[in-house]
Amino acid sequence: MVSLNPITQSQSLFNKTHFQVSPCHSLSTDNFQSIFIPKRVSFQFQFPLSLRIVNMPMKAAAVVSATTAEKPKKRYPGEAKGFVEEMRFVAMKLHTREQAKEGEKEVEKPEEQAVPKWEPSVEGYLRFLVDSKLVYDTLESIVEKPAYPFYAEFKNTGLERSEKLAKDLEWFKKQGYAIPEPSSPGTNYAQCLKELSEKDPQAFICHFYNIYFAHTAGGRMIGKKVSEKILNKKELEFYKWDGDLSQLLQNVRDKLNKVAESWTREEKNYCLEETEKSFKYSGEILRLILS
Repeated sequence: MVSLNPITQSQSLFNKTHFQVSPCHSLSTDNFQSIFIPKRVSFQFQFPLSLRIVNMPMKAAAVVSATTAEKPKKRYPGEAKGFVEEMRFVAMKLHTREQAKEGEKEVEKPEEQAVPKWEPSVEGYLRFLVDSKLVYDTLESIVEKPAYPFYAEFKNTGLERSEKLAKDLEWFKKQGYAIPEPSSPGTNYAQCLKELSEKDPQAFICHFYNIYFAHTAGGRMIGKKVSEKILNKKELEFYKWDGDLSQLLQNVRDKLNKVAESWTREEKNYCLEETEKSFKYSGEILRLILS
């Protein structure tokens, strides 16, 4: 809130005063309160951190500005290659060493163990596929009716999984298996994605990236190992793509990098901070395979 404090005429508001404005905040007239102001009284405005009045000689201000400009720009891991590489770097650190050589996380949950150690069941795998389909259905509906224009860039990327999962579930049904309803891990994540997509685009993009790209990497390995154990090595449609997968990924990678070019560093960092939450939700769905 802006406040007004009387000062003497010798402390004139505009006497060698310089304004420093943070680019992340804006100031509107709504922040000013209307009050009676007597004649011949000056006022000093006290702004929040985003806008401060600094009384200093012009020469001193120039020295501070020059000193600030000389500081080397902080480089973030992967930044030189684009923002997607930054997201990949953060995601890999959240893996365990059993899952990836770049992993730093300690094994705490069953699904964080190396896949060869898993003991999956067909029923649990079906629950995983059903909940996964709900998540992919949600992602695809979000980009079809985008709350933010740039979501539309991610329509028909070739990475979509809903149709493939529908075919797999139909196959299981023909084998005599009952298809369960989505469970709380899937419904909770779907609801989270809807809410983020409407009010928090940077966070939503973090989840979008991690869901699709993780499935093309570790997801495929999981599908292969689980199939060897319980499906007589059948390859599900969930793990097949039409066209060159590496090119499909590169196309989406380019679009993600392009979108992030317009973000501030603060917005990029906020997106990266969402990675842990993405892993939490995805991990709860993955755990269904072992249930």
